[in-house]
Parts: sequence; C-alpha cells; structure tokens
Amino acid sequence: MSIYAYIFIGAIVTYLIRVLPLTLITRPIKNLFLRSFLYYVPYITLSVMTFPAIVEQTDSTVAGFIALTVGIFLSYLGAGLFPVALSCCAVVLISELFF
Repeated sequence: MSIYAYIFIGAIVTYLIRVLPLTLITRPIKNLFLRSFLYYVPYITLSVMTFPAIVEQTDSTVAGFIALTVGIFLSYLGAGLFPVALSCCAVVLISELFF
C-alpha cells in the first residue's frame, strides 16, 4: 500500500469521527449519564496528556512528584493557574538541586 492510501484512509476516518456525531445526533441529549460523561471528557483527556509529562520531563522523577503534590495542594487552596505553575517550576528547580 502506498503512503497516499494511508493518508487517505486516515483522513476519511478522522472526518467520519467528527462529522457522524453532528449528523446523527439532532436532538438534545437528555440522558444524565451520557451528558455527565461528555462533560468530563475534555478534562480527562487533558489530565491523561499532562500527568506523564509532569512526572517524566524532569531530570528526577522525585522532583516531578514533589511538584505535582505542591501543584495539587495549591490548587486545592484556590490558587490560580499562574501561581500554581510558577510554584511548581520553582519546586522542580530547587528539588533537582538536591536529588
């Protein structure tokens, strides 16, 4: 199979995944379980993509876990995104000096 066939098949599959829900679902979704599931899909996807990067992109895995813990704690206290990110960067910088 040529590379063009792979690109064409990939384009068709991607197009169908995005267009079929728009054409098949015409009424509002009333199922509470399905609505809550669809509400949390973007958050879960973002978490799945960022969690490994937080832990694995540092020189020391321990520094990544410490920064993750600090970020969760500061978020729980109500800190915004910028202070949490800045604090996590500082924690990684300081903890990599010791580990």
